[in-house]
Amino acid sequence: MLAGHLNAHAAEFLRALRRHREGSDAADPAQAARSALDMRRAARRIGSALHTFRPMTDTAWADPLRAELAWLGSTLGREHACAARLGRLLEAMERLGSGASVPGQRDDPSAASVRETALGIARAGALLERQLTLARTRAHSAALQALGSARFHALADAVALLASDAPVVPGDPYEHAARAARRLTEAVDALPLGRAARPYNAEAAHDGQDSPWHHVRLLLRLHRYAADVTGGDTGALAEAGGALDRHRDAADAGAAAAAAARTARIAPATAYALGVLHSSQRHEVEAARFAFQRAWRQAVVAR
Repeated sequence: MLAGHLNAHAAEFLRALRRHREGSDAADPAQAARSALDMRRAARRIGSALHTFRPMTDTAWADPLRAELAWLGSTLGREHACAARLGRLLEAMERLGSGASVPGQRDDPSAASVRETALGIARAGALLERQLTLARTRAHSAALQALGSARFHALADAVALLASDAPVVPGDPYEHAARAARRLTEAVDALPLGRAARPYNAEAAHDGQDSPWHHVRLLLRLHRYAADVTGGDTGALAEAGGALDRHRDAADAGAAAAAAARTARIAPATAYALGVLHSSQRHEVEAARFAFQRAWRQAVVAR
């Protein structure tokens, strides 16, 4: 069961690697990007299985491989994350700008004030685009460098062996999958779901309280991947998982807006627009928490 799962995802990794080499950045950048994400997805599945079912593996082999898969997944994911964050923030900035229409006449003091706000929004959008585009470019270069490194070639060789021979030992996969489910439940029980159940509770208004929610997102993913091995059904948790994905995206976008607002020597109107953008993303964080607690409770009832 576990060996077949590892074999299958190792084969997926190798197919994605072959497509990536065939569609290089110069020849077909879109295919190269999709193939890199496919490699990352397969690496994440393999790494998660090696984590959850660790007692059923040769740990001297599995632990270093899992660490290398985590390195690759993180490296390949940064460019996609930067692009998604930029798209999210520019869309939010566009919504913010659409509400900054100028009333009255040109000599109207209120009109001048709104024009200043609109200029701040435009400058904030341009600043975010510069910063996140630069971050995306650097992430892309880092991914290309990683894929051409001896470290990656050694990892690819290890995965190639895994595609045909997974060194697993006898054990009960259902026991380990159940342990992953218990870890998830315990982590959810530690969340402030009571406060999250109240709309506009201001619980997520400030940064610094996101880590437990991100941890639950990770544990939920591990639980889902463990169920893939044992044939369990986690469909009832799909909505809860989606809410935590939105929570992560909004939290990361809010952090990017706050970082941009700390840029030296920016105009007050620009900093103000970035502050409003940060606040809007924190409201999205709060909404995602509200959605998660509802979806989780519905999923528990459905079990």
